[in-house]
Amino acid sequence: MLERVKSEEIYQGYAIKVRKDTLRLPDGKEITRDVVAHPGAVVVIAVENDELLFVRQYRHAAGESLLELVAGTREPGEEPEVTAGREIQEEAGFKAGKITKLGEFFSAPGFCSELLHLYLAEELTPSRLPGDEDEEIELERYSLQEAVRMALAGEIRDAKTLAGVLLYAQRAGER
Repeated sequence: MLERVKSEEIYQGYAIKVRKDTLRLPDGKEITRDVVAHPGAVVVIAVENDELLFVRQYRHAAGESLLELVAGTREPGEEPEVTAGREIQEEAGFKAGKITKLGEFFSAPGFCSELLHLYLAEELTPSRLPGDEDEEIELERYSLQEAVRMALAGEIRDAKTLAGVLLYAQRAGER
């Protein structure tokens, strides 16, 4: 285990902070690592009438519109399950009668602290909350079989969506 000797915040933005950590190796040598500190997020597999709900939205960092599962950043102090319920209403226009946690994973642990909580949302009823003002989202629906095909064919390129679809497909196959 490395010992953190010093940590310095070098940037604070809208959704992230960046810090430079100085670490001491077991041999006493010191190294630095840049860390993107993120409050964590949720990924939601929303299922209605045997179809998975996806959102297509422009992602500036990628420079293109991506097909993604419903997802969103946790608000300060907000429990992940609450975030999941809120995001389904904001992005897909549905309220979940049943939300089940399927797991969690890091998005990019080599440099980012973002922990993603994966949920399954079922028993959906129409209910919309206002979304973020900068989001322009198109709702799309696909069967699990089609979503897996798209993931394996490279048509889904968002990592959290790939992980969510494939983990859900594995779970569905075990039932």
